[in-house]
Order: sequence, then C-alpha cells, then structure tokens
Amino acid sequence: MTRRMFAALVTAVAAFALTACGSAGDANALRVGTLSDSKPNAYQENGKFTGFDNELLKAIAEKQGLTLEFVATDFSALLGQVANGTFDIGSSAISQTDERKKTVAFSDPYNFQALGIAAPEGSAITGQDTLSGKRIGVVQGTVSDTWLSDTAPDALPVRFPNDAAALSALKTAAVDGAVFDLATANVYAEQNPGLAVVESIATDLPHGYAFRKGNTELRDKINAGLQQVVDDGTWQQLHTRFEPDAPTPPEFAAPGKS
Repeated sequence: MTRRMFAALVTAVAAFALTACGSAGDANALRVGTLSDSKPNAYQENGKFTGFDNELLKAIAEKQGLTLEFVATDFSALLGQVANGTFDIGSSAISQTDERKKTVAFSDPYNFQALGIAAPEGSAITGQDTLSGKRIGVVQGTVSDTWLSDTAPDALPVRFPNDAAALSALKTAAVDGAVFDLATANVYAEQNPGLAVVESIATDLPHGYAFRKGNTELRDKINAGLQQVVDDGTWQQLHTRFEPDAPTPPEFAAPGKS
C-alpha cells in the first residue's frame, strides 16, 4: 500500500468515525427524571409522561433540537440522581431553594411555587393556624415538608415518598390533612368529593429544571429554549391547559399579551 493510499484510508476511517459518533449522539436521548403521579405538573397518562413541566420541557427541547427520554422516580431521590448523573435533567416543579442549589444547578425560573393545604370538608383543619397536633401528610424533601416544619412546628408530619401515597393516606383518614403543591391540591380536591383545599399559600420561590453542576452547555440550551417558548406564547398555552385557574406571572406572558 502506498503512502498516499494509506493516508486516504486513514482520512476515510476518521470521517466514518465522526459520522457514526454524530448519529449515536442524535440517537441518545437526554434522560429526564420526573414524577408519575403529580398532576398537573408531572405525571403519566396512557403510558406517556405529561403535565405542565414536562410538556413545557418538550417544547423547549423541540426549539433546541434536543431529544428527551422521561423516567419516573420519587421526588426524594430526584436531585441526588441528577447530581450523580443518573439523569441529565430533573423536571417536577422543583423550587429553587438555597439548600438545593448546593446539590444541583437550576435553569432560569419557569413558574413560581404555591402550596395548598388539603383536608376533608368540615374537618377541624381550616388553615395553617389549625395544624397543631394534627397528622399532616407531606412528600419527603419537598417545599411542603420544609414549610410544615417551619410554619407549624407543633403539627405531626407524616412523610411519604410521593403524592399518591400522601393522597391515599388522606382519603383513608390515616392523616388529618396534607400539604401539596397548590395546583396538585386543587386537582385532588376536584377529583375526590369530600376533600377541599382549605388554604392557599403563595411563595416567591421559583421553579426550575435541575442539572448536574458544571453542565452549563445543557443549562444554557434549556434557558434559550425557555425564552423562545415564552416569546411565542407556548408557555401561556400550556399554563392555560394545565393550570387554568392560576394567574400568569407577568414575566411569562408573551409580548403583547401581559
């Protein structure tokens, strides 16, 4: 084999390798850790992951040419799984607290946290001032969990791995009440006669998608896509679809629609 033929062969092999790597990269979806039971933010329906947070992330990914693979997990494990690389992105109405920022990086805000206290209609629980001595269900590691400990230290927290378990305990009177994300609490009250949201609690905590620290390239792409879906009105459309009773924060209104 001549030197020229050998050089041509090396060039061809290198080109093939680059092409193969590009194809593999396109085929390998980003793994998204999410929840399967937290309506209307992140849940599974008819075998597909949906909800406001997940549909918004799908729209962002489409703008940025990204492919997503959604996988269910428990919220209590999610941030650790993002931090150790099990998931590329965490999607489940994650509030950006200072404590969580020690573990993961966050996208720009795409919504704000609000909580709802759910209890049986006619019960002694009528708001946060009536939780003392009551068994109150929360999902472990959530803002609801922290809020209950800080705001009602005399309540008796009962911690669950997910919303479904907390709701089941509430419906069977294993707990006296429960604290959920407000949108989730409203859905549960609508779907379960006899349950009511007795108080809504607004916070200034923004929601964000979670990333492994140092993964700035992916975070920047998600942020760019987020701005695109706000600007073209997709954010508003999805918010109206999944949270029709919630007001639109002005920073997420499409231009000319605030």
